[in-house]
Amino acid sequence: MNDFKSYNPNSEDNSKKTTQNDVRDVNSTVELAKVLSKAMNGKTEGQLLQTIIAEAERGKREGSLTNADLDNFYNALSPMVDGIKRRKLKEVITRLKNI
Repeated sequence: MNDFKSYNPNSEDNSKKTTQNDVRDVNSTVELAKVLSKAMNGKTEGQLLQTIIAEAERGKREGSLTNADLDNFYNALSPMVDGIKRRKLKEVITRLKNI
């Protein structure tokens, strides 16, 4: 790879191969983040939590949201919140995984 334009994640000279599952995991996590960021605009913390839970429950029931997606969401968001909110987020993620 000489520049960003010539980068191909599936080429033989890349030291770390990207599988189709890796790309799908990233895409579904990005889609979840997009939906949630649109839903968060101008809402209170309680409304945000309700929106996150509702979207995640819908995704779990439809089969479009996996436990790995939930883990990725938690890992991305948890460093940005304090200890109490982190515990609450972990509880919500655990509850969603059981759906």
